[in-house]
Amino acid sequence: MIQEPIIATVMVFALLVFGEVLSIVTRARIPMLMTAMLGYLILTWTGVFPAEILEWSTLPALGAILIGPLIVHMGTLMRFTILKKQWRAVIISLSGLIGALTLVLTIVTMVFGFPTAASGVGPLSGGVVALLITTERLEALGLTSLIVIPVMVQALQGAIGMPLSTFFMKKYGKKFVNGEVDIAKTVGSVDEEEKPVRIKLMANNIVKLFCVFLLAAFGVYLGDLTGIHFTIFCLVFGILALNLNLFPKSVLNSANSFSFMMVALIFVIIGSMGGISPSDVVENIPGVAAILGLGILGILGGGYIASKLVGWHPYKGMPVALTALIGFPGDYIICEEVSRSEGRTPEEQEALFQELVTPMLIGGFVTVTVASVFIASIVMNLI
Repeated sequence: MIQEPIIATVMVFALLVFGEVLSIVTRARIPMLMTAMLGYLILTWTGVFPAEILEWSTLPALGAILIGPLIVHMGTLMRFTILKKQWRAVIISLSGLIGALTLVLTIVTMVFGFPTAASGVGPLSGGVVALLITTERLEALGLTSLIVIPVMVQALQGAIGMPLSTFFMKKYGKKFVNGEVDIAKTVGSVDEEEKPVRIKLMANNIVKLFCVFLLAAFGVYLGDLTGIHFTIFCLVFGILALNLNLFPKSVLNSANSFSFMMVALIFVIIGSMGGISPSDVVENIPGVAAILGLGILGILGGGYIASKLVGWHPYKGMPVALTALIGFPGDYIICEEVSRSEGRTPEEQEALFQELVTPMLIGGFVTVTVASVFIASIVMNLI
């Protein structure tokens, strides 16, 4: 009976739902993806899930063709105007990644080899797509034993990044409400009035989805033609389509399609773990620890230096750099919790929230949404 596609799909889907509920209850401290991945490994190792369950589901086959459209969607999340206003947050977040890349690709390579170092830097910079790019490349090279590295990095980075960010933001929050920091460079909310799309037909969901898939297909074609990973082309197409007002912001959300596509993509990611054994996990723990330790040290160092250079207090800048480890909605939730705990009045809470939330969201967009795709695509092609 489990071999029926709908039953196999529901069984794996239940694991995702459990992870989502756990994430909600713990305020994103236990990421859904971590629960789903580790849960799948444990259930297959113990025989609760048959090894063929994802094959029987058939949903991963659909998810495999949705990577390009989802990357196009990611490009439609932020306008250039907002990025220009938050140039300090962009510089800080990128400096943190440069620090992490420098330490991981030098020291980890010397100790564990370049494939191990490269396997961790993409997911370290955040993002489900970076994880997928990394695991696909490892599978293509026959390095399936290393897949556990990006999976464990992705699973553990949030558990480290969230308390670190909260620590620095609470310190900054105390200084902010006591008037001990210069707020002249504060730039309010991330929200701005959305411009209408140029083509009226784009209001139709079917037309919208077709155009997204068309750009994704063109990106795949250019990837095959040039040897550059297709996800980079898809991301650029999405960014241009939004800023030229050809697509609405968050195009797949506006087409009521994003959630289902993400579920299908997560099925693909889970499937990449099928060849991992318990011994692979044990063998790669030292490498994962080195990647996380050096990567976080590099992020904090790069964030601190860049904060000083652009004139922000390091307690505000370093959490922005740490968004590479968190992403949305964790960054947003932390801003809510810190402003609620440090603000003494509703007015102070709102002012502190607006001070924190915009650079944190921008930092997450730059690292998790954009930079991670470029980093994973470029570094993995060097193996």
